[in-house]
This record gives sequence, C-alpha cells and structure tokens, in this order.
Amino acid sequence: MLRVSHLTKTYRTGDKALKGVSFAIPAGQVVGLIGPSGSGKSTLIRCINRLVEPSGGAVHLGDTDITALPRARLRLARRRIGMIFQEYALVERLTVMENVLSGRLGYVPFWRSFLRRFPPAYVADAFALLDRVGLLDHADKRADALSGGQRQRVGIARALEQDPELLLIDEPTASLDPRTSRQIMRLIVEICRERHLPAVINIHDVLLAQAFVERIIGLRAGEIVFDGPPGALDMAALTRIYGEEDWAAMRRQADADASEDAQEAAHAREAAARLAGTA
Repeated sequence: MLRVSHLTKTYRTGDKALKGVSFAIPAGQVVGLIGPSGSGKSTLIRCINRLVEPSGGAVHLGDTDITALPRARLRLARRRIGMIFQEYALVERLTVMENVLSGRLGYVPFWRSFLRRFPPAYVADAFALLDRVGLLDHADKRADALSGGQRQRVGIARALEQDPELLLIDEPTASLDPRTSRQIMRLIVEICRERHLPAVINIHDVLLAQAFVERIIGLRAGEIVFDGPPGALDMAALTRIYGEEDWAAMRRQADADASEDAQEAAHAREAAARLAGTA
C-alpha cells in the first residue's frame, strides 16, 4: 500500500506546489491524477520517489517511510518503485532487450551492468515481459527504430523488470494518438490487475482516465479537490478542478475517436473475411 500524508512542496521562489496532500492507495488499485497545468501533478509523482525532495509530510510504501530514508538507503527503496515516463527515457542506441534489462541495474554489481552481462533469470524475465507487452519480435531492434507506442511499451516492460511494488506513471499517452493511447492505458491497467500493483497515473486526458482507471484524484493549485470514482466526476467536480471548460465538446471528440476506431476495426474484419474467402 502507498500512503501519502500531508505532503508539501515549497520551492525556493516561495511557490507552493503541494499543500498538505494526503491519500492512500491499496494494492492493485490504479489511480488517475488529473488537474490543470501547474496544479502539482508532476511534482507529486516525483515527490513520492524523491526525484523532487518534499518540504514536509511523509510517503510510506508498505512499512517504509520513503521521505525519512538517507541517500544510501533511498537507492534500494527506489528499486521497489517503477517509473514510466512521458518521453519514454530510453537509451536510443541500445536494443529493446537492453533497455528492458536496464530496469535491473539497481540489482546487479557495476561490472555486470557495464558489460551488460545479466543473470539468466533476469534475461528470462525480460523476454517474458516483452512477450506480455507485445514486443517479443522486436527484442533485438534499436530503440530509435520503434514507434511512439512501441517505445512506451518498452518503458512499461523496463519498469516491470524492477519487480516493483508501485508504479508511478507520468503522462504515458501525451505523445500518442488516441487509439494508441487507449491501447497503452488498457495494457497498464491489465498488468496492474494481474500483478496486484498499485499505480498512480498523471494524465491530462480526463475522458481517457474515466474510461480506464477505477479512482480519480483531482488537483488544483497543489490541493486535492476531488477524490472518488470516475462516475462521480460530474460537471461540478470538473469545474472545481479546471474552472470553466466545455466538457461536452471533449466528450463529442472522444465519441468521434471511438467511432473512428470502430470503423477501422470493422474494415479490418471485412478485409480479413475477404482474404479468408479467397484462400
């Protein structure tokens, strides 16, 4: 379980990015973190694993107080927290397999990581993860030869290679088209259920979050102004989070994207049927 208690972050400029944020996430629950730019979403994600140092409060992963750990022990604790980034954070010149295995760097001596000589069990796990994310046939490709959706799948596999107890996911679909975005969100949610992993997803697409996660936390100006199921995220709640926006227009766009996907799927089925008829 992840427990965030009264977390604050004040920058040297005096700007308060987080103002006493508290919530808990049980094992297996996927939470969508939404809010306007500058609301503190990315800061919150990074304070949880101390990529950004909190100014106050506490973060507990199980029985471990992450915020109280000295630097020497923080590295070990971070092995328990998988991070998936918006811009993938892959090493472009390395292969897909090598990028996935980099998730084990915190578990092996320096000489093994330098020579890229990982234990057979780690390699077997990496192959299994690539199979799970649909990239087994791409294991030997360089990362810079992949599409955006494929790169994000490598990032997911790399995070899982850590064998984490928590996933932190920062804007996983921001650089992807709508159809690929839904595929990536579906994959993340399915994997979290399979592994009973809690996850926090910082996501800008409200409708996408509503479609896939089971709980949504809304931030505004560093404070939680909504915490509940997607079905409770009505116009009043969205206005509290974002201010005045045309959510009906967003819904129409989402419906249009879904209709386009359905039409593409129907065309694909028709083409497959025609090919089967000529076989």
